[in-house]
Amino acid sequence: MSGWSATDIPDQQGRTAVVTGANTGIGYVTARELARAGAHVVLACRSEPRGTAALDRLTAEVPGARAEFAPLDLGDLASVRAFAEARQDSPLDLLVNNAGVMALPYGRTADGFETQFGVNHLGHFALTGLLLPALLAAPAPRVVSVSSGLHALANIDIADLNSERKYGRWVAYGRSKTANLLFVHELARRVRAADADLVAAAAHPGYAATELQARSAQMEGRKGMERFYEVGNRFFGQPAAVGALPTLRAATATDVRPDDFYGPRVAMWRGAPVKSWRASWTVDDAAGERLWAASEQLTGVDFKALDRLDR
Repeated sequence: MSGWSATDIPDQQGRTAVVTGANTGIGYVTARELARAGAHVVLACRSEPRGTAALDRLTAEVPGARAEFAPLDLGDLASVRAFAEARQDSPLDLLVNNAGVMALPYGRTADGFETQFGVNHLGHFALTGLLLPALLAAPAPRVVSVSSGLHALANIDIADLNSERKYGRWVAYGRSKTANLLFVHELARRVRAADADLVAAAAHPGYAATELQARSAQMEGRKGMERFYEVGNRFFGQPAAVGALPTLRAATATDVRPDDFYGPRVAMWRGAPVKSWRASWTVDDAAGERLWAASEQLTGVDFKALDRLDR
């Protein structure tokens, strides 16, 4: 594979990074390669057994790595608040909003939000807002949100963010990934207005062979569909180590600009990371503002640290 690779990651010594969903897939690879480059990495995971197992694996693969596990359930705002509160006293250089769920049967988070919208967008929105003071205390902070090429499936429905009127699992997934991109777009706009030194960017892995695809089939006991995803991963997916490269480039490359979106070079599917196509509705200022206002209302989290800078 030619093009940008993990060997191009700049030295991360002295930087602290939080990676959500770091126990498996592209989240684990992202955490591992950041640690390999010298960063102190926090593996923020919902499952303690899986998180500690991932930490053990990472420290075995990267001797001398500075890494730790911390519990974080993005489907529970109380957990998000507890995680952020424990990290308010030290600067945070990098937040990678990676964790997510895909095409699940209809469900609700602990706070009553539709699961995909609640976990993929609202949990990360709240986490970023609560960690914002720690990020702004760092010299060159960065926030990277992992979206998907499948954001093209659907724009958000501001009147039905929690899919209460109608639910289609893939449409809901597409909307949550559109929300990720709109969040980055609006965050970048607000950072510019406040003249803050923070870069908000986004990435997507293309088709990466991870556990994500089969999770909904496992939840519903659909063995045939689970097998279908396994075969698809084997023959069409790229390894998680390659799928993580767009995230790693967005998180570390020196040429990344606010609201950049990175993905695989070949048909947004596979290959080295480059700037990616995105749907026009993900750069709509008015839509970004509406989603932001709704997200603040739903989560009770604001970004007042930016407002203070703006003054």
